[in-house]
Amino acid sequence: MIMAGGSGTRMGASVPKQMLEIDGKPVLRHTIEKFLSLPFEVKIILVMNKDAKQIWKDYCKGSGFTFPHILTDGGITRFHSVKNGLKYVQEDGIVAVHDGVRPFISKEKLVEIYNMAEEKGVAIPCMKSIESMRMSDGEGRYIYVDREKYISVQTPQIFDSRILLESYAHPYSPEFTDDASVVEKAGHPLHFCEGSRFNIKITTPEDMDLARAIISLGLDNL
Repeated sequence: MIMAGGSGTRMGASVPKQMLEIDGKPVLRHTIEKFLSLPFEVKIILVMNKDAKQIWKDYCKGSGFTFPHILTDGGITRFHSVKNGLKYVQEDGIVAVHDGVRPFISKEKLVEIYNMAEEKGVAIPCMKSIESMRMSDGEGRYIYVDREKYISVQTPQIFDSRILLESYAHPYSPEFTDDASVVEKAGHPLHFCEGSRFNIKITTPEDMDLARAIISLGLDNL
């Protein structure tokens, strides 16, 4: 399941950020092609807002980029968007939920996370912090915290479909920030694996510059 409901607001762009081009192709196409390159069959579910859906359909028709996939509407929050996508998920399988604007997840890393999910039921890629960190006290001050106690979480987050379906049967909570938080709230243990420094989430114009550099240097499959 690829979450592609973002806008181009922070990019200052007139089209959704997942449709901005890198190396002649939209970011979203780069992302999808990583999943299509896997050595096993995958079912692609794209979750998009209504405006982006038409742009995507026009792109696929005009470029000849065709592959079997389900296109469904996004919701008012990520939780509701994923829940919409889960309507098309079977009870027996493995489900990856991935940001459409993370085009540099490698095939090898995808297989590694899938394998962990098959074994443990849940696999969450993450990275340890390499920067010094401080925490806001809410009053304008920033307090030192031990960076060894913190990780940054990436996607794809991959689950046994039964765990994910059961977790999303619970009510929405504003504290949910990703699928891992939904699954954890439902009482399931989380299992983490190492992500990738190149698995960036493209959100700002600076991220687009970095993405172009990654491709030009041939680092997009690491």
